[in-house]
Amino acid sequence: NGVLLVSFYPFQALYVNPLDCYSVHWPIRRGQLNLHLGAGGSLTAVLADLEDIWSHAIQKYLEISLKDLKYYRCILLIPDIYNKQHVKEIVNMTLLKMGFSGIIVHQESVCATFGSGLGSACVVDVGDQKTSICCVEDGVSHHNTRLRLAYGGCDISRCFYWLMQRAGFPYRDCQLVKKTDCLLLQHLKETFCHLDQDLSGLKDHEFQVRHPDSPALLYQLRLGDEKLQAPMALFYPATFGIVGQKMIVLQHRSQGDPEDPHDEHYLLATQSKQEQSAKATADRKSMTKLGGFDGDLRGQSASGAENVYHSEMDLGSSHSDCIIGGNESEEMLPTHMSRKTAVSQFEGKALGLDKAILHSIDCCASDDTKKKMYS
Repeated sequence: NGVLLVSFYPFQALYVNPLDCYSVHWPIRRGQLNLHLGAGGSLTAVLADLEDIWSHAIQKYLEISLKDLKYYRCILLIPDIYNKQHVKEIVNMTLLKMGFSGIIVHQESVCATFGSGLGSACVVDVGDQKTSICCVEDGVSHHNTRLRLAYGGCDISRCFYWLMQRAGFPYRDCQLVKKTDCLLLQHLKETFCHLDQDLSGLKDHEFQVRHPDSPALLYQLRLGDEKLQAPMALFYPATFGIVGQKMIVLQHRSQGDPEDPHDEHYLLATQSKQEQSAKATADRKSMTKLGGFDGDLRGQSASGAENVYHSEMDLGSSHSDCIIGGNESEEMLPTHMSRKTAVSQFEGKALGLDKAILHSIDCCASDDTKKKMYS
């Protein structure tokens, strides 16, 4: 019978012996809650894992007793593209189960700009499993500029491993399914890879391989441009060879909350016709920028747009595709259909990091905001 080791020893769980009978769960994957059909993949189980991990970290590293949390308040940083239902459940868990007296929920990009002493910036967050981009102006994250790329540091590690194999990687027993080998590849990436084009030529390197209950082994490796080519794959994501998933996720409309009497649907229903018309006009101008990097979108027929619209509605209603979030109200139907058409074409492309940044800035509402982002 396996034990949920990661809930109680978050860092040590990465170094357990693969032969031991433990079940290691990952509550967060690619920037969102890791919901799946397997064991521990329900929303309740994932929230329980997060509660155990946070409680353990608070007691061990902050030396705060859980019974004293009623005297503390916390700040919950959420991604720019988030699932409102997941955020609601995490807030309930933090207040009702962990016992904090108060909580502030804020987007991580806005907090990053304030932490850097900047009022406006284009925030690029390259994580291990995802890369997120958005534009922040005066403490507001513009929802049209938010996008999440389905690649990050772990994909660079895989690409670097493939390049090292071509260069004669001496550690022949390396397997990506082993956590210890994945940690080794991550260490090699962080030690050797760079983006300095002035560094070239072959160079000899050494590294050690450590396994539980085994002596450390020393290997030698000669590398050249492989150290530069692997991180450059961020600008050429087709190199990662990622298939079977959406490469890009944009901010989608919220589906509303049945427990919230003043959700987006209520606000839209109580708006005056003048307010709805003004909002539809502003949204239509901003949404036309979604297809800025894809000229094929301009020539699509109305029937194609309607088909894409219906397919996107089916995808958006699926609980397994946890990309629905945001706090924006519903859009008018013609604007919504053009947005869905652009989103469908845009999300299926492997967009490089540089082009993704340009797209995010180009989706800003005004030229003055774009100048701030470029500066």
